This record gives sequence, C-alpha cells and structure tokens, in this order.
Amino acid sequence: MAARRALITGITGQDGSYLAELLLGKGYEVVGMVRRSSTLNFERIAGIQDDITLVQADLIDEGSLIAALREHQPTEVYNLAAQSFVQTSWSQPVLTGETTALGVTRMLDALRTAAPEARFYQASSSEMFGKVAESPQSESTPFYPRSPYGVAKVYGHWITVNYRESYGLHASSGILFNHESPRRGLEFVTRKVTYGVARIRHGLAEKLPLGNLEAERDWGFAGDYVDAMWRMLQEDQPDDYVVATGVTTTVRRFCELAFSVAGLDFEEHVVQDQRFMRPAEVDLLIGDAAKARTVLGWEPTTSVESLVEIMVEADLDLVASQLR
Repeated sequence: MAARRALITGITGQDGSYLAELLLGKGYEVVGMVRRSSTLNFERIAGIQDDITLVQADLIDEGSLIAALREHQPTEVYNLAAQSFVQTSWSQPVLTGETTALGVTRMLDALRTAAPEARFYQASSSEMFGKVAESPQSESTPFYPRSPYGVAKVYGHWITVNYRESYGLHASSGILFNHESPRRGLEFVTRKVTYGVARIRHGLAEKLPLGNLEAERDWGFAGDYVDAMWRMLQEDQPDDYVVATGVTTTVRRFCELAFSVAGLDFEEHVVQDQRFMRPAEVDLLIGDAAKARTVLGWEPTTSVESLVEIMVEADLDLVASQLR
C-alpha cells in the first residue's frame, strides 16, 4: 500500500509543526507549503525538516497552489496558514481578509481543479463566535465575530461548507478553541505571560503589561488538537466539529498559575496596559466538544494547569539558555 501523502499549509507554525510530527509518526509522506520570504523561520520544524518536503506556494496566488497540488497529489490537505493574530487584524484588515478568508477559496478552488479526491481540513476558529449567543458554544451556535480576523474566519468556514455541498469535496472544518504550547508565538497572550514570567524570574524584567485580565478562554494543548484534525479526515463523511476542553479560565487565573510555577506572585508584576485592549472584546469563549468526543473518539489529555506548567518550564529553560 502506497504511503499516504499530506500537504500542510502553515507547516512552520505551532499547529503545522505538531501536525507534521503526528503524521510522520503515522507513516505519512509530509509536504509543507511555505511562502517565498527572506524571513522564513524553520525553528519549529528543525527536528523533522529532513523528513518532510517543502514546496513554495502562497494562499494569495492560486496558480502556485494548483502547481503544488498537481506536483505532489496529496491524499489529505490541511489548511492551517493564515494571518492568525487577532490584534494584527485591526491594523491589517485587508491582508487578513486576503489570506484568512479569500485564501481558503483559492485553496478549495485549486483542490477542485488539481486534486478533487483529496480530503481537506480547514482551520476554523472559536473567534467566529465572538459576542456569543449561548454558552458553551457548539457547532450550531450562531457566529457573531468581533474582529476582522473573526470575520475572515467565518468566510473561510462557510466557503468550505459551500464547496463541500456544491462540488462534493471531502472538506471538513475544525472550530478550534484556543490551543497553546511552548511553540506558540510570543505575541499571543499565553506565551507572552509564560515568557514574561521567565524573564522576571531570571531578573531581566520587573513588570508584565497585559490587556483585559477578565477575558475568559477555553485553553487546550495544541498537540491534542492536531490529533482531532487528523481524525476528522479519517471519517467517511466530511463535517464540522468544535474542538475544546469545556473548561474556561480567565487571563488573570492563567497569570496566577504561571507565576506560581516560578514561585512568584503575579499581583506584584502584572500591570494592565490600554495598548493591549481590543477595540471590540470577546469576553467569554467555552466550547462544547461533545460531537468530537462521540463521533471522532477525541478527548483532550492536557489540563490547563499542566499546560501552563509545560509552557513556563520551557520558557524558563529558553531564557536561561539565552543568558549563557
């Protein structure tokens, strides 16, 4: 039996790197799509770079997507690439729309043209729920996005449904709630906190400026969530699934946990800064992943307490290595 081949857009990101490791462990051939750029960062895939094939293509250029699909003929395509930082989407709303919304259309259209039998995964987001109509949020909860990023993700989600229903593509969306790891970018609040804790613990800083401490999120471990992505594409019928822990934690509580891992009191170091407040805030996100549990057999394995400890310990080691 020939090896299954997966193409991953956004392979150099947090989710892409974990997914690539998972698929390699299952015997897949892995093709990673990267944009032509002078500042590409391969740090997250450094340990597996010799085991994957990299191809240059861009969600803004449909021709490059068609060429990549025709050359590699993947059996599964995971679209994880996007402008994925919510705060940036206010300062770059058009770019966010081009990649996070229209980029999905270009990929689906390329798939329909060059690899219609391939199974497709779209990375949808809990930010689509925004000003939530109900809690917890499930697959049937109405969307009310509160950022250009959330709006773009809603478009990407519905165009995936549309191509599934219009052209019979095996296209599924994972509505993933916040998922973190030591590989999370430093601009995201969880990593900002854990890296800040490490810098304070090592005497490199005294204060950690943050935005809204009362925002509540459903935080899970990225390594758990990529397993759910893979499970979706193993189903005979494509569908949409919420992936979440069902546990909500405030930013304040996340800080308290993170500082305590390092033996510090967060109240002595955390300060609120208006620069990091969103123009339109999403106050509460908590997911109902009953469908994923029932249909996919998926369960999160990492508690928020364990996740915080993993991230703080990794950043303590990282900062210590930078000091050597």
